[in-house]
Amino acid sequence: MIEDRRGQGGGLGGFRLGRSGGGFPIPLPRGKGGLSGIVIVIIIAVVLWQSGVFGGGDGGPASGLQGAPDPNDSLADFVGFVVEDVQSEWQRLFREDGREYQVTKLVLFDGSTQTGCGFASSDVGPFYCPADRKVYIDLAFFRELNHRFGAPGDFAQAYVIAHEFGHHVQTLMGTEPRVREEQQRHPNEANELSVRMELQADCYAGVWANTAYEENLLETGDLQEGLDAAAAVGDDRIQRSAGQRVDRESWTHGSSQQRMQWFTEGYESGDPGACDTFSASI
Repeated sequence: MIEDRRGQGGGLGGFRLGRSGGGFPIPLPRGKGGLSGIVIVIIIAVVLWQSGVFGGGDGGPASGLQGAPDPNDSLADFVGFVVEDVQSEWQRLFREDGREYQVTKLVLFDGSTQTGCGFASSDVGPFYCPADRKVYIDLAFFRELNHRFGAPGDFAQAYVIAHEFGHHVQTLMGTEPRVREEQQRHPNEANELSVRMELQADCYAGVWANTAYEENLLETGDLQEGLDAAAAVGDDRIQRSAGQRVDRESWTHGSSQQRMQWFTEGYESGDPGACDTFSASI
């Protein structure tokens, strides 16, 4: 369920998702997400040692340098666990509704990568591409979520993943293509429709959080971490943090309050049917 492209590079160029896929509207500073200088030095040293430059290699058992563990490896393992659990629960929920859930992949990448929606840059944050039905995340985003947006914790990260797979659910349910069609027919309503779709994905993330609670996977404070993450990526908070005027008409994801509200709705109900943001008042 994980496709690891880290270290492969993504080629030149980038693109903005706009209305071609669901994602978090958070710009990441360029240059983040790669290996730190000290790790690169260690890797070079290990290669030189193994090649015999420092007396290592085939001449005998290595007694010197050991490669430093990549701190992202444990995070990647955590992401893999969440992806598996989220999709397992949606398989169950679809089955109970007489439907078939189609398992997809989450792609880990550094900097930029090729997707079914074009070249993607880490600047767009985590996102879902409906064209290839995959979720894309640069793990550097989670550092930004913690340090820049004040939403630390493993469950904050799990909320982000569950939200993106909520977009996959929307594609399988036919919601995503219907919304895109309506946006093309009524461009003046495009932003509001985008907000409603994002809030539904937040609600679906809450539905998964409910199943995680039932499985005794949640610890004290986890739910608050999820709520803090939902609030951190509200359009109003992002606009304020950027020194901009809060402009409701420009929103594409919803306010902090709206995102917390619909995440809570999904969590408290545990029912995807409670996530009809297109009929409800938001």
